[in-house]
Amino acid sequence: MTRSSPLELGKRERQIVETLYRLGEASVADVRSAISDAPSYSAVRGMLNLLADKGVVRFRQEGKRYLYRPAAAKRKISRSALRNLVRNFFADQPADAVAALVDGWAGKLSPDDFLRIRRLIDDADSKPTSNRLENQQ
Repeated sequence: MTRSSPLELGKRERQIVETLYRLGEASVADVRSAISDAPSYSAVRGMLNLLADKGVVRFRQEGKRYLYRPAAAKRKISRSALRNLVRNFFADQPADAVAALVDGWAGKLSPDDFLRIRRLIDDADSKPTSNRLENQQ
């Protein structure tokens, strides 16, 4: 079994994993019906098995069918993906990644988004550095 980063997954694989996060646990048919423009049943089953081999999803058998679920909590996967993104695309500079978001490279931020970001920065700034490092892990 190989561990894969969410950034190393293909578009359809990420779509399937996101579907599992939404559904919690699902059969191949459940996943397929929740995806718009879904591939064939066999293709979804094959991708789920590949994701299981990669360690991204887990499964259990219930009668004749298999039920799949994400192998890790979404928050943990999101943090890992963000660390990889900052490391690989922003030269390990978190401030550059934040600047890219604030500049609108990833999409337009609403006034509420800016307010939330300011609050998060103020909250993080008021915490001792050691607490921030513990929360990152």
